[in-house]
Amino acid sequence: MKVAVFGASGYTGGELLRLLVNHPAEVVAATSKEYVGKPIYLVHPHLKGFYSMKFSSLEEALKGDYDYAFIALPHGLSKDLVPKLMESGVKVVDLGADFRLKDPSLYERWYGFTHPYPDLLERAVYGLPELNREEIKGAELVASPGCNATATILASAPLVKMGASHLIADLKVGSSEAGSKPTKGTHHPYREGAIRPYSPSGHRHQAEAQQELSKLAGRKVKVSLVPHSVSSVRGAFASVHSFLEVDEAELWRAYAKFYSGEPFVRVAQRGTVPNVKSVIGSNFADVGFASDQESGRVTGFAAIDNLIKGAAGQAIQSLNLMAGLDERTGLTIPPLSP
Repeated sequence: MKVAVFGASGYTGGELLRLLVNHPAEVVAATSKEYVGKPIYLVHPHLKGFYSMKFSSLEEALKGDYDYAFIALPHGLSKDLVPKLMESGVKVVDLGADFRLKDPSLYERWYGFTHPYPDLLERAVYGLPELNREEIKGAELVASPGCNATATILASAPLVKMGASHLIADLKVGSSEAGSKPTKGTHHPYREGAIRPYSPSGHRHQAEAQQELSKLAGRKVKVSLVPHSVSSVRGAFASVHSFLEVDEAELWRAYAKFYSGEPFVRVAQRGTVPNVKSVIGSNFADVGFASDQESGRVTGFAAIDNLIKGAAGQAIQSLNLMAGLDERTGLTIPPLSP
């Protein structure tokens, strides 16, 4: 099995390359607009000795021979690339947002462009295995979720199954979520020691969380999502609030049942809550819950590594399902500690 990685010089592309070292797939192309012809280790020095190839241009990679392609390009750049790959028989896992939403009109609202391929939106499968495992197995195009949406959905899916219809998601996210090209607002020195909300009037990831949770519930679920920049490098932690008349015992049963048998979701013991520190460097998502009986408030929690379960690892998990492999292939890596 041969794979290509488009956009391999960014943080997510680097994580794809790192994880694929211990995967049976062979990486035959890795693209970069900025570093064409330069060795991979120049950008990813931690991968020195693992890859002898050099970064290629997108045009060169399109001429290559491979079975699967990962696309880790900025939003808006994969929508024209995906059809070309699929026409040549390549199956695609797109880590950008270009095929996540089923309603084409939402792209004008959230991403500022008119989607040219509404037919592909219908064919694309949202790549969250915990919700769409069987669909992913037969997919030719998987739209891998955003990290904030992943954490939000995993934290709240059992609550939705219990009847929650209005969710408020509060997320704390590390600086790597903003990518490898710093701006004044995303550059780590400006984030260190700070806690700052961004996109508080409506973050674009709430559209995909709302879409998938509504599909799960079979009814309209409203999601409001506010992420906060914190000074960590990695990690996304979601606290998703709703109001339900349930107690802790009911919540425990709901979470344990919903995630029973899931290879990469670990449910926290009653009386404890997840911690991002316990998932960093892995494809695990730790989930948990709490309830405030006096107010009727219930909260679902999820902790993930935004670059792995929120991006590269989850994409490989989908590839494994598409290829008929054990979905844990190349991903059974314990988290780092300390």
